[in-house]
Amino acid sequence: MITVAALYQFTSFSDPAALRGPLLDVCLANGVAGTLLLAPEGINGTIAGPQAGIDAVLAHIRSLPGCRAVRPKYATTPTMPFGKMKVRVKREIVTMGQPDVDPRAGTGRYVTPQDWNAVIADPETVVVDTRNDYEVAIGTFRGAIDPQTQAFGDFPDWWAANAEALAGKRIAMFCTGGIRCEKSTAFLRQQGVEDVVHLQGGILKYLEDVPASDSLWQGACFVFDDRVSVGHGLAPGGHVLCHACRRPLEAEDTGRPEYEAGVQCHRCVDQFDENDRARFRERMKQIRLARDRGQRHLG
Repeated sequence: MITVAALYQFTSFSDPAALRGPLLDVCLANGVAGTLLLAPEGINGTIAGPQAGIDAVLAHIRSLPGCRAVRPKYATTPTMPFGKMKVRVKREIVTMGQPDVDPRAGTGRYVTPQDWNAVIADPETVVVDTRNDYEVAIGTFRGAIDPQTQAFGDFPDWWAANAEALAGKRIAMFCTGGIRCEKSTAFLRQQGVEDVVHLQGGILKYLEDVPASDSLWQGACFVFDDRVSVGHGLAPGGHVLCHACRRPLEAEDTGRPEYEAGVQCHRCVDQFDENDRARFRERMKQIRLARDRGQRHLG
């Protein structure tokens, strides 16, 4: 079995570019693939590989400034969900476009998965899903508001448009693994919101810890790897990915007339032109050729 580890840590890296090479080397030397982002505000990403390899990479990450307390969320999968290892240097480890927001200066109050149901069942609590619209479309918590954002950087504008209507309310926020809530609750605190909480460990920790019989979660949770989605117990959710628009699809969506594997789906059929589709078809051809050779295409 392959171990999957999702992790993040807000900390101060004075020179994140200098950390990239050694981190990539450790990953490659230990058979680990995935994506890790480095920025002046910290580290974020998901990696997969043999347990010993994951342990070696995490030991290296925990040796970095301010990363000793990194607590990954683990899952297992029978096949490698990533084609290659990427370590990238970015301006932010999760892009909100608000340079003055620093989660290290204060976030909302953490709520454990075990206590989350009671919080969001309170009629005085406004529950907000901070994820993108295509993620919300396949699953969310009962009664949660969908801001219908296409990217996390849209969240500040959504809040500005709704702040007056939500003034004085307790705001409970959640996301996949917790990182977007670290920033969004820090942003709300900066905007003067006093009573704001968020789900500790995100949806993934909730699905891992809370039995399906007690759950207020509905649907599946989108994840950014080849598993596409997971459900309770972090079992595969049964979705497939449109490799053109990168949105999750129900299995039955692949039977629609618009669907062509790797080229288009019913959601993006009007988004691309014939030149785009020609490129996508060539990519799918190379993927099939690699598969026939017993290899994995890395593009």
